[in-house]
Amino acid sequence: MSARVLITGADGFIGSHLTEELVRCGHDVRAFVYYNSFNSWGWLDQAPKDIRDNLDVFAGDIRDPHGVKEAMKGCDAVLHLAALIAIPYSYHSPDTYVDTNVKGTLNVLQAARELGVRRVIHTSTSEVYGTARFVPITEEHSLQGQSPYSATKIAADQLAYSFFASFGLPVVIARPFNTYGPRQSARAVIPTIIIQIANGQRQIKLGALSPTRDFSFVRDTVAGFIAALDSDQGLGEVVNFGSNFEISVGDTARLIAEAMNAEIEIITDEARLRPENSEVERLCADNTKAKQLFGWQSLYGGREGLKRGLAKTAEWFKDPVNLAGYKANRYHI
Repeated sequence: MSARVLITGADGFIGSHLTEELVRCGHDVRAFVYYNSFNSWGWLDQAPKDIRDNLDVFAGDIRDPHGVKEAMKGCDAVLHLAALIAIPYSYHSPDTYVDTNVKGTLNVLQAARELGVRRVIHTSTSEVYGTARFVPITEEHSLQGQSPYSATKIAADQLAYSFFASFGLPVVIARPFNTYGPRQSARAVIPTIIIQIANGQRQIKLGALSPTRDFSFVRDTVAGFIAALDSDQGLGEVVNFGSNFEISVGDTARLIAEAMNAEIEIITDEARLRPENSEVERLCADNTKAKQLFGWQSLYGGREGLKRGLAKTAEWFKDPVNLAGYKANRYHI
């Protein structure tokens, strides 16, 4: 399918990778980036010139319904990725998460309904499940907002479904598990480990080590979005995109150290710990539905797949040009 596609959050980590890949696939892409006085397109500023030359960039604010609707005019499909995602910052400023994640999603849904958009892919998160009550986690798992961030994403998901149920809006709710890879923010656990090691530190500061995660390399996540976009299946459905492989944070740090040929000591930093009842202790995806509906499968699944993805990620972060963009000596919430 070759169509004009609007991507919100195109300037971010996953959004920039997705934008580049859609252009390579021949889609006509309009990239919605966060307006700023620096005229920055975020990570898209570093996209290859042939990608940037084939982008229609719209600078705006997802919280502004007028701007969202203007950006969506003439588009056949919308991939909605714009969100605030840092969990620690949601403890500090929950109000802005409601404005961005809930009201911003409402703006996208309302505009898509009014403009007759043919397909809307709304981005969820595995955090909406809270600590797993069973694994692997299917889409029928109960939802539990253990942080203000996850609570706002639950609200946004339910809004998306309500527009399908109430108005017939063609919505698919894509639920990626813990995506990692080049360009990810230093507030995430994999980049913070890599950055510390790349800067010569061997005493690595982390939060809780025992929680498990289902880490998905960004190429797999991007492939999931494109599979959902190009299909006519899944309307009104929630679909997990994860590797179906579970590993603890501590073991992940050791795998990264192995990939980077470093001997490390892990130190628990109290500032990085979530409040006790807010920590999600276990996540592991059941990705059967994504395979059945969209023919998608993880190419970086299992321990060996994770090791390949971590090696590619570490290679990118170790590049001095890329590493210089991160403030290694500061903890970012």
